[in-house]
Formats: sequence, C-alpha cells, structure tokens
Amino acid sequence: MQAVGEAAGANVLLVEDDPSVRLGVAAALVAQGFVVHSVRDGSEVDHALSSFSPDLAVLDVRLPGDRDGFELAAELKERSDIPVVFVTAADALEDRLRGFDLGCDDYLVKPFSVRELISRIRAVLRRTGFTNTEAVVGDLVIDTVGRTVRRGSLEVVLTPTEFDLLLELARRPGALRSKPELLESVWGIREHAPHLVEVHVSALRKKLEEHGPRVILTARGGYVLNRA
Repeated sequence: MQAVGEAAGANVLLVEDDPSVRLGVAAALVAQGFVVHSVRDGSEVDHALSSFSPDLAVLDVRLPGDRDGFELAAELKERSDIPVVFVTAADALEDRLRGFDLGCDDYLVKPFSVRELISRIRAVLRRTGFTNTEAVVGDLVIDTVGRTVRRGSLEVVLTPTEFDLLLELARRPGALRSKPELLESVWGIREHAPHLVEVHVSALRKKLEEHGPRVILTARGGYVLNRA
C-alpha cells in the first residue's frame, strides 16, 4: 500500500494488481500534481479509505481476491458516488457495457498510454465538477485540472512543458530542485541534458516576470520556487 504526492490536485485511488503498471501510473499521476493512494486489490481498499478520501478512482477490472473491479466500483458508488475510470484488458462489449451500467465515467483498454489516461481523468474531473484544482504559491495560482496559470489577476499563457515544469516546482515550494531531478520528473529522461532545463526555465521566467518580480530562483545545481 502506498500513498504519495502533495495536495496540488485531485486525490486518486488507484487499484491495480500489476506492480509495474501500478507504480508507473502512480508516478505519472504524481508528476502531474495528483495525490495518489495505490493498492493492489480489493482487500486493501477498505483500509485505504479509512485514511484517504478519493476524488476519483482508477480501477483494474480483473483483480485477485474476492472482489473484482466491478464490485469495487459498485461499493465506491454506494459510499460517495465518486467518479470511476476503469483500466483493463477486459475489452469485450459486455464488459464495457457492464462497466457503464455500474455508473463508471470512462473505460480505457490495456495496453494504454498513460498520457491518455491522465487526459481522460482530467476530462472526468471537469465533467463531474471537481473544484479543488488550485495550487497557490505566493501570487501564483495554478489550476491543475484546467492547466492554466494566473499571477495575481492576470493569466500567464504557458506551453504544456512550461506548465509541467512550473507545477513540478510548485509541488515543493521553497525546496531546491536539481536539474537531473527536474529532467526525470518533467521530461522522463535521466541522461545528462542540463541545458534542456535551463532553456525552459528561462522561457518560463520571462513569462512569469512580465507580471511581477522573479519567483524562480537559481540555486547551486538547480532551482527554487519562491514561496513569497
């Protein structure tokens, strides 16, 4: 059982028995600002819910134990009617229809792109009216679902990569984030490419500083998002 992330976005309960899929999806969601609690099967869900309040659940259908994803979805809907997204190899029409009959909000068949899953999660959250979407650092307001940024009352238009970089810095404001760390968390690469980070930080700074003083500070080996 694993709980990771900070409260920059929605709380996501992930139930997936394949450890490589579970860890990969959880890491990708956390990198996008979601708070993730991941478990391997239905036997761990009740304990997870005693300390974690999900805004959305991502469920595999074919789970070990006495409760499959369909049964878990029905139980979760009875508790709080939270949105449910199925990710599963069960791609038969009858499986998809059963999922939608249970009230699931989306259904993604394995193998799937994690980027597509994140896009669908955001779309479901928008449709279902999730509102706890803002990370606030100083005068910066970052909408983690709508993927927009304001500085004070003014919108700052960023590229997708610039947004991901700012969000990653905002997950730990005031903390030094090294260039290798940012390379891995934003771009998903580990090779030596510090200039890639430098170029994007420079572009991000330029846009942010059009509406106020510098907030991304250079420190030895990396960068810090100023809390003030």
